[in-house]
Amino acid sequence: MGKTLAEKILSEKSESEARAGEIVIARVDLVFVQDTTGPLTVRQFQESGLKHLASPGRTALFLDHAAPSPNSSLSNDHMLLRHFAQETGCLIYNTGDGVCHQLVAESFARPGDVIVGADSHTVTAGGIGAFATGMGSSDIAIALGLGKTWLRVPESIKVVISGNFPAGVYAKDLALHLIGNIGANGATYKALEFSGSGIDIMPMHERLTIANMTVEAGAKAGLFPADRVTRDYLISRGRGNHFRMLQPDGDANYEKTININLAGLEPTVARPHTVDNIVTARELKGTKIDQVFIGTCTNGRLEDLAVAATILQGKKRCPQTRLIVAPASRQVLLAAIKAGYIQTLLEAGAAVLPPGCGPCLGLHQGVLGDGESCFSTANRNFKGRMGNPEAFIYLGSPATAAATTITGEITDSREVI
Repeated sequence: MGKTLAEKILSEKSESEARAGEIVIARVDLVFVQDTTGPLTVRQFQESGLKHLASPGRTALFLDHAAPSPNSSLSNDHMLLRHFAQETGCLIYNTGDGVCHQLVAESFARPGDVIVGADSHTVTAGGIGAFATGMGSSDIAIALGLGKTWLRVPESIKVVISGNFPAGVYAKDLALHLIGNIGANGATYKALEFSGSGIDIMPMHERLTIANMTVEAGAKAGLFPADRVTRDYLISRGRGNHFRMLQPDGDANYEKTININLAGLEPTVARPHTVDNIVTARELKGTKIDQVFIGTCTNGRLEDLAVAATILQGKKRCPQTRLIVAPASRQVLLAAIKAGYIQTLLEAGAAVLPPGCGPCLGLHQGVLGDGESCFSTANRNFKGRMGNPEAFIYLGSPATAAATTITGEITDSREVI
């Protein structure tokens, strides 16, 4: 019997015939942490008795979640990570470089890699065909020192995508639709593997958005095949030599198959306080929004800023609605400046933050007040996620976010395009 993408990758990295349900010890191609999980991981590594990193050149630290630092405690954590990088020779990405998941996609992830990070949205790199997954600090500490980790090979769910996106509908709408239909626990410790004619033509930025969101259904990994889209993306990043074709076998065994036709989708929104609490944007017309946030590892890429800028061109934000924009990386920011998107967003009334996570985690830069509502392009809307348990978070695409910015209430982008 053939193998799923998850089984193929973990077989190769464990040098075994890995099948769903089995435990394997797999070689790791990249290990990383960020500034909220990193300090604990570093301390765990130091307490473990391990003396050296298995691969300093494939170990990365990212200062992105609270950068620039909002307080002395977090500044001390940043100091710890900078010192660890100097001591061990590993890579460090500093304030303003961008979100770890975007930087991993830009510079590191390769088809067939095993990537582990001390952050649940490590799954983003699955858009490039890597088995990428988040782990706890103790597991990551051991992976730092040994260059390998243990995994239970996940069962896979096949998601077959057909058709084309209608006008005003994007990958974020597809991701929310899928999560809403299978539930926040619908893929717990499964691999969601995407295929079909709709995937064949889907550009990399949309694949990364979908892979990023798979963990919101509980998935261990979200996997896309490595094909010509992957090849073209890696070539555009100057990493064409990192490409290899990677597809599941035609007779692979899947736990179940889910079929979605893109033509039937509408702009979709996740209501507070769970990601699977979805409705269409038009059903929420009239819902007042105090703050709109466009950015994050989910929707802070150049193409996302382009969509928002196109809708906001020549328009102003609603006076009662703030607009915060955080590009996902320094390279995204530079490209957005060159393309004129940042000027358009600023003229519309946006506050543009340094590349990084911004308000997403609720540590700084956009914490909500009691009773306020935010429309965010991020991946989570849990109670208290953006720093205040008395606030409300709605999730949707950059197009819906931009339309909402203009009207001050949740708006189907097709009404303003």
